[in-house]
Amino acid sequence: MTPRIAVVTGANRGIGRAIAVALASEEFTVAVTARDPATLGETVAEISSVGGTAVPLACDVRDEASVAEMAGRCESLGPVHTVVANAGIAGPTAPLHEISLADWQATLATDLDGVFLTFRAFVPGLIERGAGSLIAIASMTGKRPLHGRTPYAAAKLGVIGLVRTLAAELGPHRIRVNAVCPGAVAGPRIDEVIRRQAGTRGISEQEALAAFTGSSPLGRLVEADEVGRACAFLASDAAAAITGEDLNVSAGVVMY
Repeated sequence: MTPRIAVVTGANRGIGRAIAVALASEEFTVAVTARDPATLGETVAEISSVGGTAVPLACDVRDEASVAEMAGRCESLGPVHTVVANAGIAGPTAPLHEISLADWQATLATDLDGVFLTFRAFVPGLIERGAGSLIAIASMTGKRPLHGRTPYAAAKLGVIGLVRTLAAELGPHRIRVNAVCPGAVAGPRIDEVIRRQAGTRGISEQEALAAFTGSSPLGRLVEADEVGRACAFLASDAAAAITGEDLNVSAGVVMY
C-alpha cells in the first residue's frame, strides 16, 4: 500500500517533534525537516519507538530554493496529504522602538514568509490530487497582546490571515487549511521568553510566568503533545468539515 505522507517543518524539537510523533502514530510516513538534518535524530528515534517511519530532510523555510527541493523530495516518497508549517523563531523581546529592522525582518521571514513558501510548494500537488490538509502553527500571541513581542505577534496574525484566505481559495479543490494557535508551551523556549519578559518589564521570572498561567482557567501551561494531537485531529477525516479555523490550544487563555 502506498504510504500517506505528512510533512512537518521545524521538527527537531518542541512542538514540531510532538506534531511529527502524533502524525506517525496515525500511520503517516512523516518527512521531518530542519535547517540542519543532523538535529533530527531524536525525532526520528521517537517516531521509530511508536512504530512509525520518519524521513529526515534539510530545509531552510526562509529560502525558496531550499523549500522547493524539500517539497520535491517529499513528493517522491508518495502522495503528500498533510503539511504542517511549524518552523519558526521567537524573535526579539523588546519595546518596538528598540527593535532593529533586521530583527523585525528575520522574524517575519521565518514565521510568515516561511509558511507562505512551504504551503506554496505543495499546493499544486494537492490540487492535482484533489485532497489534503494544510496546517500552520500560529500562536495565541497573534490574537492577543504580549508585551515586547510585536514582530512575533505581527507574523502570527499574518499567518491567520493567510490561512483564512487560502482556505477559501482551496476549498473547491477539497483541500482544508487551518491554523493551530498554541498558548505558552512548557519547555526551554517559553522559559527563555519568560526570562526576557521579566527583564523587559522589570518583574521577577515568577511574576512573568504567572502572567501566563494566571490567565488560564486551568492554571497551567500547554504541553507539546497536546499541540501535536490537535494537529493529528486536523489532519484526520474526523476534521473533514473544518477549514479556515484558528484552533486555540491555550489552556483557555484565549477563547476567540
